[in-house]
Amino acid sequence: MTDEAQTARLRRWQAVTVATLFTGYAGYYVCRSNLSVATPLLLDEYGAAGLTKAHIGDVASVGVLFYAIGKLLNGVAAEYVGGKRIFLFGMFASVACTVLFALSPRIAGPLAGVAGEFGLPVAVLVPFFGVWAANRFVQSMGWGGLVQITARWFTAGRLATVMGVLCMSYLLGDAVARFYLGAVVKAGLGWQGVFFTAAATLGLIGLVSLFTLKGRPARLGLPEPPPPPGNVYGDDAGHEKVSLGKLLAPLLTSFTFWLVCLMNVGLTLIRETFNLWNPTYLKEVVKLDAGTAGMASLVFPLLGAVSSVLAGWLVDRLNGRYGLVVVSSLVGLVAALGALAWLPLEGQTWLALVLIGAVAFFLLAPYTFCSGVLAVKLGGQRGGSTAAGIIDTAGYLGATLAGSGVGRIADSYGWGTAFAALASVAVVTMVVAGVYALRTPPDVPPPPEPETDANYS
Repeated sequence: MTDEAQTARLRRWQAVTVATLFTGYAGYYVCRSNLSVATPLLLDEYGAAGLTKAHIGDVASVGVLFYAIGKLLNGVAAEYVGGKRIFLFGMFASVACTVLFALSPRIAGPLAGVAGEFGLPVAVLVPFFGVWAANRFVQSMGWGGLVQITARWFTAGRLATVMGVLCMSYLLGDAVARFYLGAVVKAGLGWQGVFFTAAATLGLIGLVSLFTLKGRPARLGLPEPPPPPGNVYGDDAGHEKVSLGKLLAPLLTSFTFWLVCLMNVGLTLIRETFNLWNPTYLKEVVKLDAGTAGMASLVFPLLGAVSSVLAGWLVDRLNGRYGLVVVSSLVGLVAALGALAWLPLEGQTWLALVLIGAVAFFLLAPYTFCSGVLAVKLGGQRGGSTAAGIIDTAGYLGATLAGSGVGRIADSYGWGTAFAALASVAVVTMVVAGVYALRTPPDVPPPPEPETDANYS
């Protein structure tokens, strides 16, 4: 095969890989955003029996806890099992969990005694807790697999751009899922219809991905890129298995790595709060119906996708000054959360959506940096999925408060107090980001790549 033919073949497979990862990870969100979209319907159906926002928040928080645990375990596992295997397994396991969640009322009857012992008002909460926790655990396999595959298909010169595109997958995936599943609600199919539709959609995406996803170029006889410069593992391309100690030590001894983890705690808490509670807030305060609220909540991930692209473009123009962009964004985030906390928004649909969009715009760009391009820059090909897994674990441990904590604040003190608490979290995160900005110099423009790397230019 000539060099030109090999280059053309490599580029085709790079495009197929990005398209598959993008669609696959967006599909994950159809089986994650479903609970948020269905929450108003669950409260309508079981509210008379005693179900409250706090109970739904507890279900979500347990799920986030298992997601955090899964991020740590599955991020490391991807280095040993392979990114492709873990990415696909997580898809099909999530489909199974989503179907089981929809079937929960059929198995709730025998669990009434267990529910009573735990003080739960409706027996269906018992399977909700168990199945949602399992779903979030297997969903944690997706991002680690994606990061590992991406780090092995693209050179450092293209990683930031490619990771920026792939970060859009969960933002646009969330937006499309909310609109799509909101339409299911408006069609009158009920909360179970939402879950069955989500499962069927992700299952179809998974079947296609079985044939289009390849773990690394070498599987197709194509050349592989060198590791990104500046990663904590040096020139280790991750071809050989290493001990767990050798995998973890370079990351855990990096102060920059821990700053990124700390930033991600606050950013993920705020993001998960809006992911879960947006439809409920829009229904209760803005007075939208459940279906419209689910569809309107797509403004959050949609504006987030726009901001992540703009922030990536801006960072490139600023020679990699990620800290400067993050701090600037967090100033805007504090202001937007403060406005949500103090302005009277009852019935003010457009103003509420503008402020929610502003939160997304200022929040999601720095959020995507943490477990995206910064994880790959720190972990490279050897430990990219591990870096992303630990960073996300830190974030989602903090985000366990997004469900039960925020739900209880909203129940007891109102949504204004809940948003004020989130503004305080944003201020603390901004301080951490300031330390990161001061400690990380801008990127030095890399020298021109040699001719042997032309395939990856």
